[in-house]
This record gives sequence, C-alpha cells and structure tokens, in this order.
Amino acid sequence: QVELIESGGGLVQAGGSLRLSCTASGRTFSSPAMGWFRQAPGKEREFVAGVSGRGSSTKYADSVKGRFTISRDNAKNTVYLQMNSLNPEDTAVYYCATGISTTTLATLQTLSWGQGTQVTVSS
Repeated sequence: QVELIESGGGLVQAGGSLRLSCTASGRTFSSPAMGWFRQAPGKEREFVAGVSGRGSSTKYADSVKGRFTISRDNAKNTVYLQMNSLNPEDTAVYYCATGISTTTLATLQTLSWGQGTQVTVSS
C-alpha cells in the first residue's frame, strides 16, 4: 500500500507559476514510476507527466511540453511538478499517482492515487 499526499496547489494569474509536490509513503518499491494527472470539471482525467523510478526518463503530454517539468527526489520520496506559463486551460484538480513505468502511466494505468490538489489559473 502506498499513500500519496499532494501539496502546492493554489490560485495564480495566467502566466504565473506553481510547484506541486507529492510525497509517497509505504511500499513504493513495487510501483517505482510516478506521475501527475489532472481533471477539469466536466472532463475526463488526463495524463500530464511521468517520471521513472530513477528519474532518468520522463514523459509529458503535448499540452504541457516546454512549460511543465517533472522531477523527483528519491531521498525524500517526493515527486515535483514545476508548472510555468500557466494558462486558464491548466485549471484542474491535479493528482499524483504511482505506476510501473512512464509508459503505463501515460495510458492511465496506475496503482495508487493521491487525494488531489486544486490548481486555478485566472485570466
């Protein structure tokens, strides 16, 4: 069992930045990859970014490439999502999750979910 706790969400103006954090505890060895997902009102949950267990491989949704950066600090068991140049279309509840690999995460094959953190970008 893995427990994930997200933090760092909030309200920002378009063009601003936020840094999300997700700390994992429990038996993380069975699900080394971690990723970020988001869900806006009335829309399905979508993949945003994923990082491999060692942090050497990343994957991004086309909509966030060049703006978002995913990274991890394994000593702290934490994954981050640095979000720059935010726009209102980025408004959503952001969730972190564990998985087997970035490839499986990108197809929404996840093992554990966090509770989510709200990101709101105003015009």
